[in-house]
Amino acid sequence: MSKKYTGYLGSYTKKTSEGIYRFTLDTEQKKITDVEVAAKLNNPTYVTVSQNNDYLYAVSQEGEEGGVAAFSIADGNLEKLNSEVTAGSPPCHVSVDSKNRLVVAANYHTKQVEAFQANEDGSLQAPTSVTHEGSGPHERQEKPHLHFAGYTPDEKYIVVVDLGSDTITTYSPNGDELEEVSVLTVKAGSGPRHIAFHPSAPYAYVMTELSNEVIVLKYDENTGTFEEVQYVATIPEDFTENNQGSAIHLSSDGKFVYAGNRGHDSIAVFRIAADYTVELVEYTPTEGNWPRDFVLDPSEQFIVAANQESSTLTLFERDSESGTLTLLQKDVEAPEAVCVKFLHA
Repeated sequence: MSKKYTGYLGSYTKKTSEGIYRFTLDTEQKKITDVEVAAKLNNPTYVTVSQNNDYLYAVSQEGEEGGVAAFSIADGNLEKLNSEVTAGSPPCHVSVDSKNRLVVAANYHTKQVEAFQANEDGSLQAPTSVTHEGSGPHERQEKPHLHFAGYTPDEKYIVVVDLGSDTITTYSPNGDELEEVSVLTVKAGSGPRHIAFHPSAPYAYVMTELSNEVIVLKYDENTGTFEEVQYVATIPEDFTENNQGSAIHLSSDGKFVYAGNRGHDSIAVFRIAADYTVELVEYTPTEGNWPRDFVLDPSEQFIVAANQESSTLTLFERDSESGTLTLLQKDVEAPEAVCVKFLHA
C-alpha cells in the first residue's frame, strides 16, 4: 500500500533558510518531494513531534534570547502557540514525553538543562533549569556542553548527555523540577553527544562527537544507572581528517544501530549481537557534506539524512535483514537542514 509520510526539518538560518521546513516521503515512488517552509523561525536547529502528532516543539532564538517554541500541527501545517525564551544562547536539543506534559531542552552554551511544563493546549510555561559543572581534556571541553536531554523508555527518568564533561546524568522529574539520580563519567575526551535506547533490552547506545565512537551501556531501569560495556569506532582507522560524530538511532526491532559521521560524511551501520554489543556492517556515504542528523521513516524501510553544509537531503532504502543502506535520491535541496523528524505512524 502506498503511503506518504510528512517530515519536518530543523535548520540554521544563517544563510538562506527561513526556519522549519516540511517535506513528503512518498514510499511508493521512493522519493522525497515538496520541501517547503512550514514556519518562519530563527535558528530552529532541533525539532521534536509529540507522540499524538498534535504538537511540534522547536529550538528558537529571539534576538539575544533563546528557548523553545511550541506549534500546533493540523494537516501537517504548523501554527505557533507560544515561545518561552530567556537571556542567552538557544538550546541545541529538545524532547517531549509521550503524554505531552514536560518538554526538556539541553543547552550547549549555557550549561543548563531546562524543563518546560506543557499546558493542555500544547503551549509552554516558563522553564525551570539545572546548571551543570565540569570540564574535560579536549580543547572543546573547557566547560559543560549539554547536547541531549531525553526520556528513558519507561519515562521514569530524563537522561542528559554532556559533551563538555564526558558525563551522562540521570534525573528524576518531579513536576518541572529535575532531581539528580546518578552520573556516569565515560572515557575522558570522548565527548558524548546523543544516546539511543534499545527497544526491548536494558541497553543504550551513545554517539561520541570527539572520539567518534559508539559506547554500549548497560542500563538499570530501577536505579537509572549506566555501566560501560563496549567502545567501537565509527570511522575507519586510516581516516585521519576532521570527523565529528553526530546522530545515533536504532531500528525498532533492536537489530541495528546507525551512527552519523560529519567529515567522513557517512552513516556507520552496526549489527547488534546477542549480548547487545555491536559489530560494524558497513559505512554508507551520505552523498552530502556534514550529515548532522538522519532518521528512520515510520515504516523503517527508508532513512533520510540531512547534510548541513551542502544544504541537502539524501534518501536511502534500508534492508531490514542486513541493515544495509541503498542510495535512492540525493541533492534534495534543504537549506541548512540540521535535524529531521517524521510525524509518528
